[in-house]
Amino acid sequence: MARQPHKGTRASSKPPGVSLNRALSKLGLCSRTQGELLIAEGRVRVGGKVVRDASVRVDLERDRITVDDMPVVAERRVYLMLNKPRGLVTTRDDPQQRGTVYACLEGLDLPFVSPVGRLDKASEGLLLMTNDTRFANRLLDPASHLPKTYHVQIGTGPDEATLQTLRAGATVDGETLTANRIELLRSGGRTAWLEIVLDEGRNRHIRRLLAAHGIDVLRLIRIAIGRLPLGDLAKGSARHLTPEELALLAD
Repeated sequence: MARQPHKGTRASSKPPGVSLNRALSKLGLCSRTQGELLIAEGRVRVGGKVVRDASVRVDLERDRITVDDMPVVAERRVYLMLNKPRGLVTTRDDPQQRGTVYACLEGLDLPFVSPVGRLDKASEGLLLMTNDTRFANRLLDPASHLPKTYHVQIGTGPDEATLQTLRAGATVDGETLTANRIELLRSGGRTAWLEIVLDEGRNRHIRRLLAAHGIDVLRLIRIAIGRLPLGDLAKGSARHLTPEELALLAD
């Protein structure tokens, strides 16, 4: 069970360990939301006692956690790349019953994995998935400044002045939205493709930046995360990262 601070010592603002539902997620059993349901149903025990409070703090190294009387042990570490198709949401369970990226993993022998960051429903391309929360948190930490590269089809053929205006960024709903780099890849009259590189991931960052300048996004494809490219992975397919690819993300 959760450890109580020793008498005579000052308790920290947050007890040690992690919440029980997060522990189930970190051990690769399920998502935090699914963990909350298992806990509420009385199916989870810590140290032999049923716990119905998902916020109870547990020690992953010392506490014995069981679900339906079966011990929960850490799963093998899994690192996947997925070529996300347009039309799927990046979540495990969707209240609106929309298709999710987990449909792309059906038939694969995998522990529970979570997306590393998100791509919105209309966006495509490289999405990483893992059950290694430390790895995911490192990639998502804004301090890492991990660049993400996108190819974006827009509904106009921009001239150099327009590109310079886009590079200057925009303030939208109090947020300053900028890009590391915006380059014209090719133009076909009424449409064009841009390469846009970000080192942060604000909600719908590229779409909001372009919309602030009156530019419609027709397609948005993430083609690389750091030095890891999407390559020729088929749309809707997933595969394990190689050690060499993991090393590209560790740099």
